[in-house]
Amino acid sequence: MTGKHLLTLQGMARTDLDALLDRAQQFADGADARGRLAGIAVCTLFFEPSTRTRLSFQRAAQRLGADVLNFDAATSSTTKGETDVDTLRNIEAMGVRGFVIRHREDGAIARLSEVVQPGTVLINAGDGRSQHPTQGLLDMLTIRQTKGGDFSKLRIAIVGDIRHSRVARSDLCALRALGANDIRVCAPASLLPDAETLRGCAVVDDLADALSGADVVMTLRLQRERMQEGLVSSLEDYHRDYGISAARMALAKPDAIVMHPGPMNRGVEISDDVADGAQSLILRQVANGVAVRMAVLEAALAG
Repeated sequence: MTGKHLLTLQGMARTDLDALLDRAQQFADGADARGRLAGIAVCTLFFEPSTRTRLSFQRAAQRLGADVLNFDAATSSTTKGETDVDTLRNIEAMGVRGFVIRHREDGAIARLSEVVQPGTVLINAGDGRSQHPTQGLLDMLTIRQTKGGDFSKLRIAIVGDIRHSRVARSDLCALRALGANDIRVCAPASLLPDAETLRGCAVVDDLADALSGADVVMTLRLQRERMQEGLVSSLEDYHRDYGISAARMALAKPDAIVMHPGPMNRGVEISDDVADGAQSLILRQVANGVAVRMAVLEAALAG
């Protein structure tokens, strides 16, 4: 990956995915990489609010010895009308070589990648509802740590707003590349994406059927604006039909794991007893985010 952007997991070879996950596991196990990015400046360029992803990338870059700059759109010249391209070019002119970018528009980071100087690397920290590649990688690392590397043996249930989820799209790209062949998706029809996005998945209408015998349950945040758009009748109805509760988790395998990319709407897509229960790996996902982002930054920027 040296010198290459990471914009998507679509089309990434399994060997490349495994290499990143292997290196991330080394970092998760405590491998020391101080100095790997010494003298390299990395900017977290976020045009959309974030907590976990931004802080995780900052922590990862610090552990690699990079100089870290944090860009906050709310207090920047973008509020005065400066374009995203001009913002990036100005920071790039200060000698910044790596940009971690989050944007609310689909494809915005790919467009920015077309205007940067040779040697500048962009990493997609989430764009619109398109892709969130490092979230997909950290989810795969979390699954691999608990279920092993043979994804073909796993039954995976993805529940929630898949239509608007960049996390789901990246997860599906990674799962297919890693050999998963029993992926069940469950959501209201209004929150399902196009057929191409769901290629290779089984669409299951009833949540009980989706969870039956599952090894991995991946639940997604319900964005409350979907209610205003009329895509969901009410939060209560959604929780009744698609919320992950302890009773519903009993339908999955006894050693099934529960994942959520955050932020959680407790009592909507997931109940407290599941979010805080023994099967929940939500905080491990957060911890793995630092390790995965270290692996990605090192692969992209360490010469």
